[in-house]
Amino acid sequence: MSVAEINPAGRFAPARAPLAKPRAPRRVPSGSWLFALSWAAPLILLVVWETLCRSGYVAPQVLPAPSKVAATAVKLASTGSLFNDLAVSLARAATGFAIGGLLGFTLGVAVGFSRVAEAAIDRSVQMVRAVPFLAALPLTIIWFGVGEGQKIFLVSLGVLFPIYVNTVLGIRQVDPKLLELGRVQCLSHWTTIRRIVLPGALPSILTGLRYALAVAWLALVVAETVGAQAGLGFLAMDAREFLRTDVIVLTIVIYALIGAGSDWIARLLERRLLRWHPNFGGGGR
Repeated sequence: MSVAEINPAGRFAPARAPLAKPRAPRRVPSGSWLFALSWAAPLILLVVWETLCRSGYVAPQVLPAPSKVAATAVKLASTGSLFNDLAVSLARAATGFAIGGLLGFTLGVAVGFSRVAEAAIDRSVQMVRAVPFLAALPLTIIWFGVGEGQKIFLVSLGVLFPIYVNTVLGIRQVDPKLLELGRVQCLSHWTTIRRIVLPGALPSILTGLRYALAVAWLALVVAETVGAQAGLGFLAMDAREFLRTDVIVLTIVIYALIGAGSDWIARLLERRLLRWHPNFGGGGR
C-alpha cells in the first residue's frame, strides 16, 4: 500500500519513508597532489617564456630565455661571485630582520597592553610608517653613509611596522571570554598573559612575521641600489650598466625563490607553534 501498510498484528500503520542513502565521504586531496598543483603555474610560465624567446617573439635584449638565465647562474656560481653576493644580502636581511622584529614586537606588546603606551607611541609609529622607503633613503644616507649601517637600518625600519601592527592587533583581539575564564580560575596577571593572551595573539603575530619577511627583501633591494659593493642589489645595478638583462633577470628570480622559501619557513613555523589551533594544526594549509 502507498499510504499505509498492515503490520503483523493486522492493524494498519503509516508507511515509512525509504531510508536515504548515506553520502559518500568527501575525498580530501593528498599533500603530494596539492604540492604538484602549487608548482604547476610557475612551470607553465617557464615553458611559455622559453617558447616565446626561442621562437623570436621576445628579443633576448628585452627578456632572455630561462635557459640563458640558468646558464648565467651556473657561470656566476662557478666563479663564486653569485654565492658571495647572496651571502652578503642574506646577512644584511637577517640582521635587519632581527633588530626590526625585536623592536616591533616589544613596542607592539607595550601598546597592546597599555593605553598609556598607545597614547605615547602609536601616533608617532603610524606617522613614520606612512613614509615610503625612497623618501627616507636620502636621509638615511646622510645619517649612516652608504655602508652596512644604512642598509641594515632600512631593513629594520621596514620589518618593524608589520610586526608591530599585527602584534597590537593580535593582543587586542583575544577573546574576552577567555580572559574572563582566566579571572574565574584566579590566574595571576603573568600567567594570563603567558597562557591566554600571547597564544591567542600568536596567529596574528605570525601573519605579521610572514609579511615582514617580504618587506625585508623589498627594503634591502632599495638599500642595495645605493653605494653597495656586494649583494644581489649591487649585482643587478652593475649588470644594468652593461645591459646584462640575463643577470638582472637572474637576481629577480633569486629574490622570488628566497621569498618563496621564506614564506614556506613561516608556514612551517605556523604549523609547529599553532598545533592547538583548528585552522593550523590539522594541516589545513
